[in-house]
Amino acid sequence: MKHPCLCINTNRHYNQITSVLSETLKIICLMKKCYYKFLLLFVLIVIAQSVIGSNKVADKRLQRVNNCSAMLENDLLVIQNSRISRTYEWNKGNLITKTLIDKQTKQVWNCTGKSPDINFPGQPKVINNGTFYSKIIEATAVKPEHIEATVICKLGELEIKRIFRIYPNCPAIACDIYLRGKAESDWTRKAVNLGDLKNIENQNENSDIKLAPVIEKLGLPGKHWMIKTVEFHDVTDRNNNLVYERKSLVYSGDEAYKGNLMFATNQVNDKGVFILKEAPTSDVQLAYPGSDFLANFNSIRMIGAGMYNLDLDSNVWKKGYGFVTGVYGAGEISKLIALREYQEQVRIHMDERDDMILMNTWGDRSQDKKVNEAFCLAELEAGYRLGITHFQLDDGWQTGKSANSAFEGGSFKNIWRNPNYWKPNSEKFPRGFGPLIKKGKKLGIKICLWFNPDSENGYENWEKDADALLLMYHKFGILTFKIDGVKLPTKKAEINFRKMLDKVVTMTKGKVVFNLDVTAGRRGGYNYFNEYGNIFLENRYTDFKNYYPFWTLRNLWQLSQYIPAQNLQIEFLNKWRNRDKYGDDIFSPGNYSFDYLFAITMAAQPLAWFEATGLPEEAFSVGAPVIKRYHKIQHDFHSGRILPIGDEPSGRSWTGFQSIQDKKGYFLVFREANNQSRAFIKTWLNEGVSVKCTPLIGNGKEFSTTVGLNGTVSFELPEQNQYALFSYTLKF
Repeated sequence: MKHPCLCINTNRHYNQITSVLSETLKIICLMKKCYYKFLLLFVLIVIAQSVIGSNKVADKRLQRVNNCSAMLENDLLVIQNSRISRTYEWNKGNLITKTLIDKQTKQVWNCTGKSPDINFPGQPKVINNGTFYSKIIEATAVKPEHIEATVICKLGELEIKRIFRIYPNCPAIACDIYLRGKAESDWTRKAVNLGDLKNIENQNENSDIKLAPVIEKLGLPGKHWMIKTVEFHDVTDRNNNLVYERKSLVYSGDEAYKGNLMFATNQVNDKGVFILKEAPTSDVQLAYPGSDFLANFNSIRMIGAGMYNLDLDSNVWKKGYGFVTGVYGAGEISKLIALREYQEQVRIHMDERDDMILMNTWGDRSQDKKVNEAFCLAELEAGYRLGITHFQLDDGWQTGKSANSAFEGGSFKNIWRNPNYWKPNSEKFPRGFGPLIKKGKKLGIKICLWFNPDSENGYENWEKDADALLLMYHKFGILTFKIDGVKLPTKKAEINFRKMLDKVVTMTKGKVVFNLDVTAGRRGGYNYFNEYGNIFLENRYTDFKNYYPFWTLRNLWQLSQYIPAQNLQIEFLNKWRNRDKYGDDIFSPGNYSFDYLFAITMAAQPLAWFEATGLPEEAFSVGAPVIKRYHKIQHDFHSGRILPIGDEPSGRSWTGFQSIQDKKGYFLVFREANNQSRAFIKTWLNEGVSVKCTPLIGNGKEFSTTVGLNGTVSFELPEQNQYALFSYTLKF
């Protein structure tokens, strides 16, 4: 039994076609009239050239992804590339993992599991013959070329489709889950209290407890596994602690873990496996079973399908929560880089499209009171002086009045009863957006918009919303949209919301960027909808005294260990507004320079969360030179793998970020309010390496040094609340 990857089948199809052409040639030779012969011979030549040409394209395509393959042979399914290999027992399509191999470290795990990797409570174990096929997915403006391998099996009336995504030279394999049909029983059951389980002599009986759908399972051999889970929080209007880490050792009984991310490290050799749950954050997931992972001596399982059994449809495939399983070698840097290597495949980062210094009209709390043509033209002029690249009109540009309006009568209900809701307000913009677009092009600033899709009845009007966005794209060339007010409490809502995004991306060939707001409600979080753009992380206002620079720096610093910093929009505010509200608070924004506030955002996508026309002249004299210098190196800085260095920001720390490239990179270092003018900061460089640091922005001085124990490098900044951005080169 052999089902090779589609790209391997190309030669077989080519041989069949050439055989047909050969037979046609024989027929031509037997024909009597010459003009018929010449006509058919001409057609034959054209067809042959077309076939040969297409085969050459296929060969080139195969060469580009030839380290990726998916092969079913002798009841074993092997999915692999140059970095990772995973072998499954076919089991009629209900796969059972047999081995997992890290090709880089030569580590082989012979998995101990004897039951299928996927399990839905109550479903029969008897299955029909499964289906397998694979195909090449061509590169787009969003994703690189890769292979998709599809496995379909049926348990009773429940059909399960797994689409494995294999990217070249990536140490991880992703899997998207789709379901349809009917379930035999409820999937999510009440969790069991450990105190109600039987004692250690009855482990087999205890292990039969089924709490929720199991989506991924690894039976890793050995007992010395250190588990580290990372739980994320969004809803940042209410949360200011966004990352929680937990470490523990596996034991004989199941232990439950919350979090989208799990690292399992074998303490015998310091090598391990990570599993990323591609889902919203734990506390807002659909059909959440109370945890994301279960682990014991025998297995690690990811649980929670992202839908209830009642969400199933007999005819329509519905996407659940997927997973990514990857491998890594010794050391903390190895696991983080392995994770990042996968995350880089989800969305290709392009300079002209994805890097931005964006200014939004909402941050100074004028809401929609000021938004009109004259105000926006003045903002463009002031933004140009400051050095911004994108100007975004938040709520207030549209004809419809939203529920967040400063004026009475606003609502998001029944949006599409007003067909002009998402057209430019003719009173505020009597000439439409034409003057803004013209001014923006002259100044080199892209015009961007805010948009709040219609959530009525699970986004049933998703296509109208998509068409409204596409109208702004085609008519005015708008490429960047902030997507706000999203509510995804049901699978229907989630599916329709994704359809809206997909239509816009498809129709614009990936040119559009979405700023996905995660400040409130059930939304995608940090590991879901990642392919569509960047994340608008948080609303912070001096008006409410909830903007503190080190809070913002801390949130970015903590997230950047597990989420690419360049995928996050991070705010800097007008520090001169509302100074009296902070009193003598030493951490108030007024105690930092304006360029320091901007420097906090450099590792991410800077968000100018203010009205530029409200800034004092000092902002332009201090901020503009820094912002313009940063813009020149922004893409190169973001081209590296950005990770946090130093201590966690506290208002008193030495902290920062490192952008890791091959033999060079960047350090962004902050000295907060402490009395140490020099500090040894732990970086991700190897001990004993010579490094030369050249200051680009801020208060640093050029120096060369040898990296010390645990990767430490000595940095100096003469004053409190100062920063420096360095480029560095390594000498071996």
